[in-house]
Amino acid sequence: MCERSHTRGDHQPMKRKRATIKDVAARAAVSRQTVSRVLNEHGYVAEETRDRVLSAIAELDYRPNAVARSMVAGRTCTLGCISPNLTDYTFAMQIESARDEARRHGYFILSGSAPTADDVEPLLEEMLNRQVDGLLVFNPYADQRHRCFEPLIERGMAMVYVGNTAREHPVSWVKCDDYAGGLGATEYLIRLGHTAIATITGPENEECVGDRLSGCRQALADAGLPLDPDLIRPGDWSATAGYHATHHLLTTGPHFSAIFAQNDRMAVGAIRALREAALHVPEDVSIIGFDDIPLASYFDPPLTTLRQPMEESGRQAARLLIEIIQEAKGSPAQILTQAELVARGSCAPRQG
Repeated sequence: MCERSHTRGDHQPMKRKRATIKDVAARAAVSRQTVSRVLNEHGYVAEETRDRVLSAIAELDYRPNAVARSMVAGRTCTLGCISPNLTDYTFAMQIESARDEARRHGYFILSGSAPTADDVEPLLEEMLNRQVDGLLVFNPYADQRHRCFEPLIERGMAMVYVGNTAREHPVSWVKCDDYAGGLGATEYLIRLGHTAIATITGPENEECVGDRLSGCRQALADAGLPLDPDLIRPGDWSATAGYHATHHLLTTGPHFSAIFAQNDRMAVGAIRALREAALHVPEDVSIIGFDDIPLASYFDPPLTTLRQPMEESGRQAARLLIEIIQEAKGSPAQILTQAELVARGSCAPRQG
């Protein structure tokens, strides 16, 4: 493309000069070596000094020169991110916060979706062809999909699982404490006086599903209550699954006064099925979900749910992966985040 020549009368906006590490050092009143230590998280820097450097970086909108850094370090400063779905709210929030955290450290995230086990290998090959320095692997990945990563793990590829533990693999991971979430959701319903609690689960091969169900069982056992197998219905995370599961419970299952849906979308489907059966939420049946998606507070009634710390999970995963790449971490790390109960209008004390 040709550039337009300018005459003396042209008025062009001044292009802002890109800030350098020298500018950051001057603004923060520190040496360039100190700025470098903060950026690379190598060596000791006093907390007050670190805060001053980070403030200067933000004020100057400083962006490390990725090309120069990668030449020095022998890296591409690129992280691969593999997820079953890039548009799902849970994954999108985690990936976006991971992207922001990576950018803060001078890394770029290359993301791709692999909805099925067959999609993982070609996507992984593409990531490796791009010479990524490490991988963020988002759940849900069933055991057969883990096999794609085993050769990389054996080669020492920097990797962090997000949303799943690594089980027998020596890989770092970040995930929500789903057991505690299932326990807390069910305990809340029990405190409201509910003793017959139905549960709509996600796909049985996903780790979080078993953990949330185990937490639910434990809460009931602690209260001296059974979990009737006929009150457990499987779903696939969709509102449609929640609708059909609830319809099945209403037509063939025993009586219940509350539902623990393992995600918010299935809770929405459950509410629709109850309304079609002329039952009111929460007067007749209380419902609690999991995730706290943005629309949860706008449902009718507003949905009581367990809020997953999705942004925190994404940030911690990216930070952990960068630490591994920079050899600041030795043995695999495990980080459990905690879900928070958000009480709204879909739960009430049991009537009668």
